[in-house]
This record gives sequence, C-alpha cells and structure tokens, in this order.
Amino acid sequence: MASATDSLIFRNLFSTAESSAIWSDKSRTTYYLRFEAALAIAQARLGIIPEKAAQVIVEKCRYDLIDMGELERETQRIGYPVLPVVKQIVRMVNEVEPGLGEWSHWGATTQDVTDTATILQLKDTCSLVSKSLGRIVSALRAISTTHASTPMAGRSNLQQAVPISFGFKMARLLATFQRHQTRLAEILPRMAVVEFGGAAGTLATISDTGLAFKVQEELAKELGLGVPDIAWHTERDRITEIGLFFAMVTATCAKFALDVKLLMQTEVGEVSEPYYAHRGSSSTMPQKRNPISSVYITAMASTVKQLGATLLDAMVEDHERSTGPWEIEWIVLPQIATMTHATLVHTRDLLEGLEVHPENMKKNLDLTKGTIVSEAVMMELGKYIGRQVAHDLIYDLCRDAVKEDRPLSDLLMENEAVLKAGIGKAQIESLCNPANYLGLSEAMVGRVLGREGS
Repeated sequence: MASATDSLIFRNLFSTAESSAIWSDKSRTTYYLRFEAALAIAQARLGIIPEKAAQVIVEKCRYDLIDMGELERETQRIGYPVLPVVKQIVRMVNEVEPGLGEWSHWGATTQDVTDTATILQLKDTCSLVSKSLGRIVSALRAISTTHASTPMAGRSNLQQAVPISFGFKMARLLATFQRHQTRLAEILPRMAVVEFGGAAGTLATISDTGLAFKVQEELAKELGLGVPDIAWHTERDRITEIGLFFAMVTATCAKFALDVKLLMQTEVGEVSEPYYAHRGSSSTMPQKRNPISSVYITAMASTVKQLGATLLDAMVEDHERSTGPWEIEWIVLPQIATMTHATLVHTRDLLEGLEVHPENMKKNLDLTKGTIVSEAVMMELGKYIGRQVAHDLIYDLCRDAVKEDRPLSDLLMENEAVLKAGIGKAQIESLCNPANYLGLSEAMVGRVLGREGS
C-alpha cells in the first residue's frame, strides 16, 4: 500500500471513487491529450498550423492509443510525463503522414500542459465538492428547522454554560457551509484559467503570427477555462488558494465531528451517528458504538491541513520556471483533493442520518438543578439589587445547590434578598426553566434559513 487513498481496503474511507478517478494516471494523461487536441484545433482555426495536421492530432489524442508502459519508462528516464506523451502523439501522427506530427504541441511548453491539466482536475474536483456542499447544506437546513426550539445545554470550556437550541447549534454550522459555498463560487473564476505561455511565459514562439493572444482565447474556449492576464508559471496563488480552501472546509467538518464525538459520549448521549449493523463496533466490547465517521473526518481534516500548508512552500518559486517547489503540488494535490471529497461525503452521510436525542438533552439540562440558568436569575434580580450584588448572591446559591443537591429554585424561594425584591414562586420557576432561556436561538435559526422575523 503506497497510501491510504490507494489502498484496496481503505480507499473508499479516505478517498472516493469519483475523486480518485479524477486524479488517476488515466485522467491526468487524458487531460494532457485534451490540451494537445484543443491547442491543435485552436491553432488550425486561426491558420497557424495546417487543418489536416489538427485533424490527425485530434484523432490520435485518445487515451486508448497511448502506450502506458512506454509512458512509465520514459517518464522515469526524462523526469516528467508530458514530453513522452507528446512524443507518442508525434509518432502516431507521422505514421499517417510523415512530418505532419511536427505540428503537435506547437508553441507550448511542458508546464503549460501540466498546469492546465491540474486546473482541469481541480475544476472537476470542485464540481464534486460543490455537490457535496449542497447536500450538506440541505441536511443542515432540515435539522435546523426541526430542532429550532429543541433546548440543550450550550457548553463553554466543556462545562454547561447557558441553554441554547440544537437548531441554533446546527444553524451556526449551516451558516459556515453557506459561506463556503460563496467562497467556492468566488474562487472558481480565479482558479479555472488556462496556462499557455511557452518557455518563459512570453509566447515568443508564436508572437510573430500576431495571433498569440487569440490562440490563448481559443484554447481556453475549447477547454472551458478562462484566460489569464499574464503567464503564471511561478505564481501559484491560484493553486494554493483552492488548497487552503479545501483545508478550511475540512476543518469545518472536523469541528462538527468533534462535537459529535463529545455529544456521543455515554455520559452525554445527545446525538448518535447513523446506525448500521456493526458500524463502529469493538472486537472485545459488544456494547460499544464508536463515532467512526467522525474519527475519519478528524484524521483526514488534519492531513489536508498539513498538506495544504505545503502549498505555501510551493509558492516560493524561483524566477520564471522553478527548481523543485512546483513538484510539491504533484505530490500533495491528489491527496488533498481526494481526502477533501471523502471528508465531505462522510460529513454528508453523518448529517443525513444523524440521530438526535432530545430526551437526553433535557435530562442533561436538569443535571445542574437549575444552575444552568443562573444568568437569567442574576439578570432579573439585578434589576432590583444591582447586577454585581446579584451575581455574588447567585454564585453562592449555586454552590449551595450543588453541595446540598437541591434545586436552585428552592434555594431562591427561601432567600430573603430574593423575597424582598418581590420575585415570586411562579416567576422563579419560570426563570429556572432552561427552555425559557434560549435567547434568540430560534430567531437566529430563522435568519440563517432565510426566514428573518419568523
């Protein structure tokens, strides 16, 4: 096993069939061939190369005609795969008519082909990512709607803080993923551009035709890409931006996964991962139901983050063609892309089948004997005796509630300062009901769902 994403056993956990196909040798080579065919079409259309040459080049730019064994051997010998592909195209075209194949790859350089292929791979990956984000957003909208007013304990420093609704918790995640959708839409036009500049990016080899920029435009049109303002052989911000975007998206998934793991603890039990027979089971403890999807999300997000950081090193490239940093992208991009899609798929499945346990949320809210809403009591009492005085009083009563294992409401109804403030039993009981102290949880959910004021 070279890596988890290539493993027969692990590949569908740490990768996906769709994303792996995009980053396979077959697809990479196919993207090279698409570039060469599109370039020939564009140049023949503009009269730069013979129409017949373009026709035969396009006919021979088929993956099934490429000798992959020869490509492997020549790549090891030369050091990169584009030239061996071009040599095979030239040979095949020349077999149809001697000399015709020499019009292949006209005015292009290896990095033009490689970078454009990488952009096409990233564009296709982003299509998968976009679809997954759409499914995640739909699932989160459903959960947020259903549980907009389901009370649970908000937690700060792993301690119960104040009540929130579960829908509020999920709507925060929803808002984040909606921002990711916006980010992706903004990034794509910057990223999805062709690279065609020749040796140092100046298009010197075809500049005498007066049609060099037009070739760029026609090539980009054939490939469904945009046209850059200038060559970007050693300006790698496009690649790094999408890589770090993937890192940010997977980190969002990992935040959710961490919350799921904490909420799935036996002592908490407020949510569960979707149930499948023996999913997350232990070899020795039959009672266990481990948060296995969340575990994979955590591991992959961490890996994508580390690999994404190396793209910052890949940006530090020398002059007009670099001596090493470029190849970093070859190593890490396939893993970043496939793990990102796998992370999103795990997150999607987790959300679409998430089991929510409101009864345990209520039980956990009751654990503190009402002290979880001490802020509500403090703020109400503060209107009569001052906020700080009320804070110190409620602080002491909360400690007594814990020590004596009594409800805070009972202690409040026995306290002289509270009674003097004129706060009666009904008001105390209302203040001590966690479901009455959700703040604007439901309204904020409505805002995220686009139903402001509902």
